[in-house]
Amino acid sequence: MAYLKELVNKPISGEWGSDGEGIKVLRTTNFTNKGVLNFDNVVTRDISAKIIEQKKLQKGDLIIEKSGGSPTQPVGRVVYFDEEGDFVCNNFTSILRPKREKVFPKYLLHMLFANHKFGITKMFQNKTTGIINLQLTRYLEKSNIPLPSLETQKKIAQLLDEATSLRNKTQEILKEYETLAQSIFLDMFSDPVTNKFKFQKGTIRDLINEAKYGTSEKASDEGKYPYLRMNNLTYEGYMDYSNIKYVNIPDKDLHKYLVKKGDLLFNRTNSKELVGKTAIFDSADPMVIAGYLIRVRFNEKANPFFVRAYLNSKYGKLVLRNMCKSIVGMANINAQELQNILILHPPIELQNKFAEKITLIEQQKELVKQELKESENLLNCLLQKAFRGELV
Repeated sequence: MAYLKELVNKPISGEWGSDGEGIKVLRTTNFTNKGVLNFDNVVTRDISAKIIEQKKLQKGDLIIEKSGGSPTQPVGRVVYFDEEGDFVCNNFTSILRPKREKVFPKYLLHMLFANHKFGITKMFQNKTTGIINLQLTRYLEKSNIPLPSLETQKKIAQLLDEATSLRNKTQEILKEYETLAQSIFLDMFSDPVTNKFKFQKGTIRDLINEAKYGTSEKASDEGKYPYLRMNNLTYEGYMDYSNIKYVNIPDKDLHKYLVKKGDLLFNRTNSKELVGKTAIFDSADPMVIAGYLIRVRFNEKANPFFVRAYLNSKYGKLVLRNMCKSIVGMANINAQELQNILILHPPIELQNKFAEKITLIEQQKELVKQELKESENLLNCLLQKAFRGELV
């Protein structure tokens, strides 16, 4: 074991400079939660040549987040720098330059990534004026890192790189299936703005039998019925049955709040970015919905797969974001407003064909999700063993 401060040179603080087209500056917005950088939105700033020379990133450097974070994402994320060209990092971050005679950079990356993932970094954060900061000096002084030989470190890093790559590739396959589903929607129905197939237009109200709110009963850890809340709908338009609460409902009222397979659920209250999350309930188990959700049942003119895809399209998201109103910091779209949304009315036969294709894609996605779960478990197991010094 060795303290982190023994394995890195003195941290190099970041710089922000002034507006300009000088040097590329990496920010925490360029961090991912996978230990790598995202270069899609790199800013440029004017910084003096002297400071650039002192603080320029080198291949193999680690960049650690000093300020930021959230209640669900502790500050202290770390990423690996391995790019050509001149870059510095901003003042919310610091460069940790490994002492290569003691530690292999990629090995140290995985150890610090494990620190963050397993909650060690969280012990070194504090909150001032709404910003979460990392106590970097204390973190360096108190963090213990398992330190096998350099040769063993390289082998461990390679093994963890391979496990991470497997996990990432599986995630990419899921994204490709999602892109395929969006492409099929556009091929069959076109962009709703251009409506090149000249489908009739109307409102969602024309397509449904009912739109009902859920119950306001308080959720608990025990109860007769699983209780679906807004966090059980994903932004991408799918159900997430993790973190389920429970509720008791009198039998006489149950029909008002019970959902059945094929019902469309609409999240009517959330932040402006998340209001309008739309998913199809796909479980055979009886469940009850909370008051922040709307249960929609369709008539013979609509297939819920089509309406879900419509509302989850880029066009649909934009419509929902523009129409929602804020109530005490939360955005809201009520049942009447939902029913008044304009929507294409393609033939039901075409909607059904779309649903068949999407069902096949989702079946394949379920298989990939299982593979992703297994690759996540493998990576976590290897990280834990390496973190405990057992992966030798």
